[in-house]
Amino acid sequence: MPPSSASSAPSVPSPAARLRRPRRPDWWSDPKVWRTEILGGLVVGLALIPEAISFSVIAGVDPQIGLFAAFTMAVTISIVGGRRAMISAATGAVALVIAPLNREHGFGYLVAAVILAGVFQIVLGALGVAKLMRFVPRSVMVGFVNALAIMIFMAQVPEMTDVPWAVYPLIVGGLALMVFFPKVTKAVPAPLVSIVILTVITVAAGIAVPTVGDKGALPSSLPVPGLPDVPFTFETLRIIAPYALAMALVGLMESLMTAKLVDEITDSRSSKTRESIGQGIANIVTGFFGGMGGCAMIGQTMINVKVSGARTRLSTFLAGVFLMVLCVVFGPIVSEIPMGALVAVMVMVCFATFDWHSIAPKTLKRMPAGEIVVMVLTVVVVVATSNLAIGVVVGSITAMVIFARRVAHVANVTPVTDPDGGRVVYSVTGELFFASSNDLVTQFDYAGDPDKVVIDLSATHIWDASSVAALDAIETKYAERGKAVEIVGFNPDSAALHGRLSGELTASG
Repeated sequence: MPPSSASSAPSVPSPAARLRRPRRPDWWSDPKVWRTEILGGLVVGLALIPEAISFSVIAGVDPQIGLFAAFTMAVTISIVGGRRAMISAATGAVALVIAPLNREHGFGYLVAAVILAGVFQIVLGALGVAKLMRFVPRSVMVGFVNALAIMIFMAQVPEMTDVPWAVYPLIVGGLALMVFFPKVTKAVPAPLVSIVILTVITVAAGIAVPTVGDKGALPSSLPVPGLPDVPFTFETLRIIAPYALAMALVGLMESLMTAKLVDEITDSRSSKTRESIGQGIANIVTGFFGGMGGCAMIGQTMINVKVSGARTRLSTFLAGVFLMVLCVVFGPIVSEIPMGALVAVMVMVCFATFDWHSIAPKTLKRMPAGEIVVMVLTVVVVVATSNLAIGVVVGSITAMVIFARRVAHVANVTPVTDPDGGRVVYSVTGELFFASSNDLVTQFDYAGDPDKVVIDLSATHIWDASSVAALDAIETKYAERGKAVEIVGFNPDSAALHGRLSGELTASG
């Protein structure tokens, strides 16, 4: 008996069954994933300590302020952020922005600015600022990554100058361990092994080298929430608003660029809008706990994602938790970690982060000159200003200018005259916008054409008012010679724009 159509049709799961179906793989039941996430968070927690202390010095605040910010940012963003496994904490870019405010007005105003910056980030995220990331071209992204690797390395240079000679063997030994240990096993992250072994060697042998403890005192208790110590007046708002807005923009730029980079590394997508709003929430929480604020940290994110192989929010959460546990509970032990061990980790991150393929002679020969210029300019501006956001903006604007110049000459006009000479049809191809429309007016033979002129736009698109004005100018030039112009072939969008603006762009229209 043949099966009925009802029995052969594919079964549709019930709503209850769809709710029971897991949306993602059950990573929480995989011991290997737990091990990767826990150890990755531990490595990042260790690496965050000297970084947070250094950024505190840049901002002109007590080292504990930077460590508190790293803790609250990482824990909060692990819950509300849009990019899994990305690390957020106190950063150098944010420290540079708010340092003048702390210096001129005091710590209370700094904390108030951090909270206001969080509010700005939530508003910007809700308004869709994350969508602007689509205008960042690949050449800028490559320049951002390469500049980042250079800046991470440059940040390690002070730890390698004017130091005891024993620091250099420690760095070389740490690099060797991270290169060769994964060939033995990948069960434990090589950076963690390197840090532990080098710490044991220096302590057991009594080698006098700079340690984490030399960077500053570690906190002995958890941060306590409270309100910023400032007068709640419009004058306070006037003082902190410019710094808060600058911090919000810089923080969002770095966070969204980092999220985009992690998307590419992990071959997955993330919600940039949720990440933007999450960064704002994390900064508000950080401000109320007396932290200096922050954003995504590309170096620590690369340790977590690329070196340790972490992929979930657990590693981000544990990075913040481990940071505070290491400081409060194991402070004396953590203070003995040699800075050379952490420098070795960051140098390895630099090597892994840099896009070596982008500077290979074979790649440079095939790459358009404009793409190379944008990439190099992004790197130069970032390194010169020590600000990733400025480099990305300059690189993106340069890429847009180069693109506009390139497509400005794409619009072509081809005339075809009827055999009887009664009319001429001009076929326009390419894109019509402010750059290409300027040349459009010069491509017609106003004096030599017959009395009837047809302009066919079926192979083009009108993008802006400049193009409409150019078409109006063409019609005017023909009209002055007593010739009639018919424009045909509008697509719906072009027709709507032309119908709305034609004849309205000049005072005499």
